[in-house]
Amino acid sequence: MKSTDSLTTTETDAQSHTAAIWLAESGLSGPAAPRLPLAFESFLYLQPAHQVLQPAGESVLSCYLEDPAAGSTVAQLHLALAPQLGTAQSPAQAPFGAVQLAAGVSTNQIHVFLNTVENALRQRGIHALRLRSYPFAYDPTGAAVLAETLRQRHYRVTLAEQNYHLDPGRPYESSLHPSERRRLQKCRRHGLHFEQEPPFLLPAAYAFIQACRQERGQELSLPLERVQELFRRFPREHFLFSVRQPNGEWAALTVAIRVHEQILYNFYPASPLRCNAFSPVVMLNEGLHAFAKASDMRVLDLGTSTLDSGPNASLLRFKRHLGGVAGLRLSWEKTIG
Repeated sequence: MKSTDSLTTTETDAQSHTAAIWLAESGLSGPAAPRLPLAFESFLYLQPAHQVLQPAGESVLSCYLEDPAAGSTVAQLHLALAPQLGTAQSPAQAPFGAVQLAAGVSTNQIHVFLNTVENALRQRGIHALRLRSYPFAYDPTGAAVLAETLRQRHYRVTLAEQNYHLDPGRPYESSLHPSERRRLQKCRRHGLHFEQEPPFLLPAAYAFIQACRQERGQELSLPLERVQELFRRFPREHFLFSVRQPNGEWAALTVAIRVHEQILYNFYPASPLRCNAFSPVVMLNEGLHAFAKASDMRVLDLGTSTLDSGPNASLLRFKRHLGGVAGLRLSWEKTIG
C-alpha cells in the first residue's frame, strides 16, 4: 500500500460544535490509526489491524471525526479506494464497514464529516461511494442517525437485508418454536453435545464446513488461509464451536466471531444433510447463546439470509423459529462526481 500525506480540517456545524476531521491514506504499516482515543469500542472489522487483512486494492483512506474539547475520536470510516474504477467502498472485504459513531453524535456533525470525506474523494477522482452498514441491532440509535443522515445526503439504498439476532438475556429454549424445541430435545436424548474446539482443528473444521456448504450448492466466502490468519491475528475474537455425536463425529460446526465486547456473530454455521433429522444447529445455537450470556454479551448475531437470487425463505423461517429478532442491515451508494 502506498503512503500519502494526511489532511486535517476544522469545521463548525450549525449548533456551533467545533470538530476536527483527520483523513489519512494507508502507509507501509497499513491503514492509519486514530490520533485521538476512540470514544467507543471499535467494531472488529473497523480496526486498522483488521483492515490490513482485507484486500483493498490500491489504498485505504481512513477518516476520523475528532472532538478536540473532549480529546477523543467520535466517528470513523475506512474506505478502500479504486481510482482506476473511480470507486470507493467500505468495507473492502468484511461483513460490514461504513461509519461507526460515538453516542450523541448528531446528524449535523455527520454532515460536516461526510462533506469533507466526499470532497477528498472527488479530489482523488472517485465518483461513486458504496457503504455496507452494520446491523441496526448492534447500535440502534447510531444506525438510525447514520441512515437518516445518508438519506438527507441523497444516498440510495442498494440492498435492504433482514438480519436476525438472539438476545442472550432471554431464555433460549422457551423462545424456540415448538418444532425446534422438539429437535433440541431429540439431540439431547441421542447424546449429542456442544463443545468449544481448539484452534488447531481449524483445517479439519474448515473442510467439514466447506463440504456441508457444497452439499447445499453454496461456497465459503473466505479461503482457509485467510480464516487461519484471522485466528492467528485475533485469537480472542475467533472461536470454533461444535456439536458432536456420542461417537465423537461432528454433527454441526461454526466459526463464531466476537465483533464487539457485547456482540457475538455466528459466522459459518454448518451441518451435513445426514444430520437433518436431528437439526443439530439448534443445539449449536443453544451453546452459542449460553456462551454469549456467560460473556455478558447483548447480541448473538445470526446474520442475514440472502442468496444471489434473493432472500433465502427457508433460512429466514428457521431463524424466526429459533426466536430470532428481525432487524435491518442497509447498503448504500452515492454518485459524488
